[in-house]
Amino acid sequence: MAKLRKLGRPTDHRKAMLRNLVTSLLREERIETTVTRAKETKRMADKMITLAKRGDLHARRQVLAYIYDEDVVKKLFDEIGPKYADRDGGYTRVLKIGPRRGDAAEMAIIELV
Repeated sequence: MAKLRKLGRPTDHRKAMLRNLVTSLLREERIETTVTRAKETKRMADKMITLAKRGDLHARRQVLAYIYDEDVVKKLFDEIGPKYADRDGGYTRVLKIGPRRGDAAEMAIIELV
């Protein structure tokens, strides 16, 4: 089983940060963040898209429990889910773009394929 990354944050802060990153990714379809955050965001975003592909009420409620923005959930179920209906996974891509100026953190772009 894959080990969860703690990202140097308390549990509640980490969960809120990942929810916000996933919401932003699904809204904008492309965001820039650090590599470790991008990898964790990829895990959760792929799970949300897989639920959206199912399209039933239970899946919608599970997604709403994680993503609070109803407009993003509507977009996920109406546009993003059907777009990946014939794809079996790998809905997101992480591209490394080099170190961040200032603290030299390794940066990445995460986007929907």
